[in-house]
Amino acid sequence: MTDPLHQELLALAQEAAYKAGALLRDGRPADLAVAATKSSPIDVVTEMDIAAEKLITDLISEQRPDDGFLGEEGASVTGTSGVRWIIDPLDGTVNYLYGLPTWSVSIAAELHGETVAGVVAVPMRGETFHAVLGGGAWATGAWEGERRLACRPAAPLEQALVSTGFNYVTEVRTHQADVAQKLIPLLRDIRRGGSAAVDLCDVAAGRLDGYYERGLNPWDLAAGDLIAREAGALTGGRPGERPARDLAIAGTPGVFEPLQRLLEDFGAWHD
Repeated sequence: MTDPLHQELLALAQEAAYKAGALLRDGRPADLAVAATKSSPIDVVTEMDIAAEKLITDLISEQRPDDGFLGEEGASVTGTSGVRWIIDPLDGTVNYLYGLPTWSVSIAAELHGETVAGVVAVPMRGETFHAVLGGGAWATGAWEGERRLACRPAAPLEQALVSTGFNYVTEVRTHQADVAQKLIPLLRDIRRGGSAAVDLCDVAAGRLDGYYERGLNPWDLAAGDLIAREAGALTGGRPGERPARDLAIAGTPGVFEPLQRLLEDFGAWHD
């Protein structure tokens, strides 16, 4: 049995993710504009990012006014309840800007610093992933009912399909490309999807054997990391550390450790 509070937080995250996903899917203007920039001129914040985050924070605040927030588009409230919501209203902004389907809404709830509920909605794939701490990971899709997720069976690293992401700052992604070049001969292949939250959920769903990336923020990681772990995947950063901005890794039990060792040796944790 899972904690009733965790279930309450999950239900609220699901409602907010569904409504934000619908806003983004159905409200995307043909002449989508760039409202600001993030880390570089090609890393964009769109009008829709901002609108989606406002929808999420307004909805949650109406029901839980004492909770805190940390959001990619600026939401930052300390709160007094011990619950903090970590929100990426649109993970995969460039995909969204270009009309590519791999983007998501990611919402996680922390209780006293521990992630206890997470939802990742992927509207253009018609599916939503969710988990509560200790309750397993699940997905719902338009074509099928709710199903429990499990990561892939253990496979040797040379048969692993691994996803990654690249920073939008040229100097940083140049080094990331060097790391990927070293990894490719040692794996089945590498993918680059464009949404960290979706990649983590695809590890949970058995569609990838592993995933790694440098430069992620808490809102990129929080929900997807919980979902991957609840599906049986291992997650971490540099050896002995949790996923962090330096490095985030998720993988099946057979892939995680050898992948982590290689990434450490190849210097994937620094620019």
